[in-house]
Amino acid sequence: MQTATQTISQEQLVEALAELMRTRRADFISLFAEAAEHIGMATAIQEGRANDFVSEDEILSLLHPHDAA
Repeated sequence: MQTATQTISQEQLVEALAELMRTRRADFISLFAEAAEHIGMATAIQEGRANDFVSEDEILSLLHPHDAA
């Protein structure tokens, strides 16, 4: 159950986001793009911790196959 304070805060957040979308569209898009990048990085870190580690040499050989000799 939500309190009156929580409801007001949610309404204020919605209003603030709507105003941001109207007046500063580029900033709004940038904000959410950055948030998506952070979420993606956090997901990648969590998945990396759950799987076997890969050596730096293996990663570099995939990134720069022409350098591997």
